Amino acid sequence: MEDNFKMVAKTLFGFEELLAKELVQLGARDVKTGVRHVSFSGDKGFMYKCNLALRTATKILKPIHTFAIRNEKDLYDQIYKMNWSTYLKASGSLAIDTTINSEVFTHSLYLSQKTKDAIVDKFRDETGERPSVDLKFPDIKVNIHIDREVCNVSLDSSGDSLHKRGYKTATNIAPINEVLAAGLIMLSGWDGQSDFMDPMCGSGTLLAEAAMIACNIPPNLMRKEFAFERWQDWDVDLFEKIEESLLNKTRDFHHKMYGFDKSPSAVVKAKDNIKNAHLDEFITIKHEDFFKTQKAGDDKLHMVFNPPYGERLNIEMEDFYKSIGDTLKQNYSNTDAWFITSNLEALKHVGLRTSRKIHLMNAKLESRLVKYEIYAGSKKGKYMNKD
Repeated sequence: MEDNFKMVAKTLFGFEELLAKELVQLGARDVKTGVRHVSFSGDKGFMYKCNLALRTATKILKPIHTFAIRNEKDLYDQIYKMNWSTYLKASGSLAIDTTINSEVFTHSLYLSQKTKDAIVDKFRDETGERPSVDLKFPDIKVNIHIDREVCNVSLDSSGDSLHKRGYKTATNIAPINEVLAAGLIMLSGWDGQSDFMDPMCGSGTLLAEAAMIACNIPPNLMRKEFAFERWQDWDVDLFEKIEESLLNKTRDFHHKMYGFDKSPSAVVKAKDNIKNAHLDEFITIKHEDFFKTQKAGDDKLHMVFNPPYGERLNIEMEDFYKSIGDTLKQNYSNTDAWFITSNLEALKHVGLRTSRKIHLMNAKLESRLVKYEIYAGSKKGKYMNKD
């Protein structure tokens, strides 16, 4: 189609293939994976769809210009030459976000300033008016990405990172990022065809993302705003049509989902967030210490959780991770248990053999997503090693 254009979806390290698969399933064309991003083609409606429906994307960018760059003057001159009136009124507002991978350019804030100057000067020279800077609610958010001697200029269609779904009002000390949570659940192979449990649920993020995956609910329905809603070509009728088509593809869930936490305050926060997400009909939150629980019934259980890594509890971590292994082995037969940790030393004390081990980054922490298969009919369990 003539109105298709290139887009770039940003993601977390290790989630590129997941995101590419999501894009293909949504109907994207020309899908190509990179490092922390996936490029693809689609039209304006598809851009709306991606922002609403992608679980592992943090941003959807619309590239509008690419040029060679050797110095700050090249940046200013090339930005100045662009026809910015296509995207912004002289009385409008803008914000600039710059990322750099270059030995020549080292100061992203300075380059953002130069970009802003070029755009503002162009409007002032042509109209006598100048746009203003608005870091919170700009009419357009310009993304500058400099990779060595190439500068890519894009419009940020998302605004705030897409991990900000809109359902979380209460968090704990170290809440898991929603995009990370969704990616972990997808990597675990969760398909909504069994019971699901998070035994250390914190503010309930993994449970909320798992429920939305099980029911095929678009993850960003509750966001207050996307950046494209302030663009000059914003089409509210098209957006509502896309939103309705996605809602028509939701499905029923016929199993149980539950979360435990031994912190009363975490339980309150999790319940609030699950209710805010309109998922409380699917999810039960209980005040329980996982190490004192056991699985109800013999049906298959899918477990995904994010235990403490031990930044504040180094002395106890080895015992803590040993208790995870003991509880799984003794009380949770017929369970696929997945968890992420950056405490690779404590991980050795779980006492079970992993059947999967995936390298990931949790923020800046090098981490592992590990899987333990606890088989039915054996107290000790039978553990396969595919590492």
